[in-house]
Amino acid sequence: MGEIDKVRGFINYDRVPEPYRDPLERVFDWNEINYEAPQHDDVEQTVQAARCMDCGTPFCQTHTGCPVNNLIPEWNELVYKHQWRDANDRLHKTNNFPEFTGRVCPAPCEGACVAGLVESAVTIKNIEYAIVDRAWEEGWITPRTPKYRTGMTIAIIGSGPAGLAAADELNQLGHNVTVYEREDRIGGLLMYGIPNMKLDKDKVDRRVNLLAEEGIEFVTNANIGVDIDILDIKSNYDSIIICVGATMPRDLPVPGRELKGIHFAMEFLTKNQKRLLMTQEGNLESGWDESFVTAEGKNVIVIGGGDTGTDCIGTSMRHRCKSIVNFELMPQPPTSRAADNPWPQWPRVYGMDYGHAEVMGIFGQDPRTYSVMTTEFKGDADGNVKSLITMEMRKTDTGIERVPGTEREWPVDLVILAMGFVSPEPTLVEKLRLEVDQRSNIHAEYGDYHTSVEGVFAAGDCRRGQSLVVWAINEGRGVAAKCHDYLMRSKGALDDEIFFG
Repeated sequence: MGEIDKVRGFINYDRVPEPYRDPLERVFDWNEINYEAPQHDDVEQTVQAARCMDCGTPFCQTHTGCPVNNLIPEWNELVYKHQWRDANDRLHKTNNFPEFTGRVCPAPCEGACVAGLVESAVTIKNIEYAIVDRAWEEGWITPRTPKYRTGMTIAIIGSGPAGLAAADELNQLGHNVTVYEREDRIGGLLMYGIPNMKLDKDKVDRRVNLLAEEGIEFVTNANIGVDIDILDIKSNYDSIIICVGATMPRDLPVPGRELKGIHFAMEFLTKNQKRLLMTQEGNLESGWDESFVTAEGKNVIVIGGGDTGTDCIGTSMRHRCKSIVNFELMPQPPTSRAADNPWPQWPRVYGMDYGHAEVMGIFGQDPRTYSVMTTEFKGDADGNVKSLITMEMRKTDTGIERVPGTEREWPVDLVILAMGFVSPEPTLVEKLRLEVDQRSNIHAEYGDYHTSVEGVFAAGDCRRGQSLVVWAINEGRGVAAKCHDYLMRSKGALDDEIFFG
C-alpha cells in the first residue's frame, strides 16, 4: 500500500462515513443503529482523517461549528499519525462526554468544515466517536480523583448533559458536588429523552459511574421544589446550579385535543425507555402499570420534525406500527444550500435521518408530509382519537398562511406531538423567585450564568431554551467556571474576615 497523502487528502480521497446498520435489520431490535465495532479498518480511518485539509481558519471549531470548540484539526492529525491516546487527550480537553456527542450530535462542525465548500466535509463525527470508543476499550479513560478539596459545596439540580458537565468540571476543581435528579436514574434526557437505538444507556451509566468514582454524589428520586424544599438546599450549600432543561412541551390547542391517544413526544419516549430498561433487568412484571404508550398495530401520526420527531418515528417502527406519517409545518427543504443559507451556516437541506430510512425500508416511502397544519382531532364514542383534519400551508411575504379548500382527513390511532419545548417548568422559578426572560426561561446572561438570586446559577436549556446536547455541555462547562470564580471570591472574602477579625 502506498503512503496516505495528508497534504492533498481532501482532493484525493472521497468522504466515506461509517455506515449505520441496515434498516431492515435494526428496526427489529433496540440496539444502537451504529455497528458495535467500527466498520472502517485502521487504513480507512487514517484516510478519512487525512481529508482534514489543514485550513488556515478551522471554522469547524469556531462559533459557526462546534459549540464546545473541539480541537478538531488537532485530533484529526493525531489519528492520521496513529496517536490515538493523544487524540483522546485532546478530545477530552474541550468535551466532557464525546461518547454522547459522537452519537447524538447533528454535527454542526461538519456543516462548517472548509472542505465542504467545494467537496464533502470531513467525517468529523465518525472520527470523534472512533477516538473515544477506542479510549474506553483500551482502558485509557480512568477515574481522576482530585488530590485536594476546597471544602465548598455545590448542589446541581438536574443530571442532563449541562448538569453532568458542570459537575465534572467543578469536581475536578476540588469542590464537593451533589447532583439531584427527580427521575430514578441519572442522565436526564440522555437517559430517558434519547432512545436506546441512538444512545445505548450502558454508555450513559458507564460515564456516570466514572463520575461517581471521582467523587461526585448523585441523588435520584429527588424532585427539588416538590419533595425537597429548595430553601433547605439553598441553606445547606454554598452555591446552586439549576440545569433542569426546558421540559414544558409546545401544545396544539385545537378542537378534540382532549381525546385519548394524543401524547407529547417526551411522555411517549420516556415511558418506552423505562419499559425497555425494566424488561432488560427482569423487573417488567413487578413494575408494570399499564401506563406504557404503544404504537403496535396503530396508524401513527407524528406532528413536528427535528430529532425528537425522528426518535418518535424510530420508536414507533420498533413497536410494529401499522402505518406512520410525519407532519412538518414548513415546506420541504432544498437538496442543496439556498442563497440565504451560505456556508459556514448549518445547512438547511433535505436529508434522510435514521427513522425516515427505516420507514422507507419497511413501507417504501418517506413518512414526511410538508406544509400541513393540523386543525382538528376527531374521536369515537369512547373518546379515542380516530382521525384528524389538516390544511395545506404556504409561505408568503408576511409569513405562513392556510390554503383554502385543502382540508384533508387522516385516519389515526396514536398522535405524538413533537413540536418542541417552550420553557422550564415553573416550580423552581417560583419557589426561588427567579427572574425570567420573555420566553419564560430563567434569566441569566450567557457567559455569566448568574441568576437574579445571589449564589444561584442556571445553564443549559432552562436558560437558553431548547437546544443541542453539545450546547448543554458548553453551558455546563461555562457555568462551572463562573460558579468556581464566585466561590473563590466568597472564600477569599470569608478568609479576609476571619484574618482581620
